[in-house]
Amino acid sequence: MIVSKEYMESIIDQNKRIDGRKFDEYRKIEVEYGISPKSAEGSARVKIGDTEVLAGIKMELGTPFSDKPDEGSIMVNVELIPMASSLFESGPPSINAIELARVTDRGIRESKALDFKKLCVREGEKVWLVFIDIYPINADGNLFDACYMAALAAIKDANFPVLEGDKINYKEKGKEKLPLTKMPISCTVWMIGEKFLVDPTQEEELASDARLSIVILENGKICAMQKGGSMALRAEEIFKMIDIAEEKTKEIRRYFK
Repeated sequence: MIVSKEYMESIIDQNKRIDGRKFDEYRKIEVEYGISPKSAEGSARVKIGDTEVLAGIKMELGTPFSDKPDEGSIMVNVELIPMASSLFESGPPSINAIELARVTDRGIRESKALDFKKLCVREGEKVWLVFIDIYPINADGNLFDACYMAALAAIKDANFPVLEGDKINYKEKGKEKLPLTKMPISCTVWMIGEKFLVDPTQEEELASDARLSIVILENGKICAMQKGGSMALRAEEIFKMIDIAEEKTKEIRRYFK
């Protein structure tokens, strides 16, 4: 059921949410690793309430970028299919899908969570390219956090495939894990009117005015941020959103130990 923005704002103004949660309360989070062990180098399923996202890792050998001859790289793709929500359409990647992929990519890349140098096979010639494919299968809000969590869990689950010379034996999974050296956690804080909340339902998202996705490392360092929505944010609002994200990422981190 999609409710009007005016009705949602009236509920929020009363310091309430439709499902009874507190503004800083996530729905139940579930993280499942290794959901596709035969067809992916790493895979995971994340559920946040009724939002459900799958992520898979595939690896290929490629040529490094000329300015980083001893580093591999990642490529993130998100597919928003009609099965996940009536708001999604078939066809080329939408603006929303591209933004979800970019926010996920930025959090992993800017945090330097993956040691890209350890993805080098032969400097200047061959490196590992890590493809992260993300598939929401039910979208009931907060895809930014769900997609990011699924990608991170899939990386954590992933092993290098067996390399025989310059050929990859995809039938055999190696014992070496991907070089995940840090654990950056993302929290997206949303604004509806003058209220801040986390983990919105689809109805709350549609009524929101602005959002800020914040990626934070174990030591509390912020390594990436992405602002969205039509409303501008004042400095004091940004600082408040960061404070909320700092607390919530501490809670989320326990799912990745």
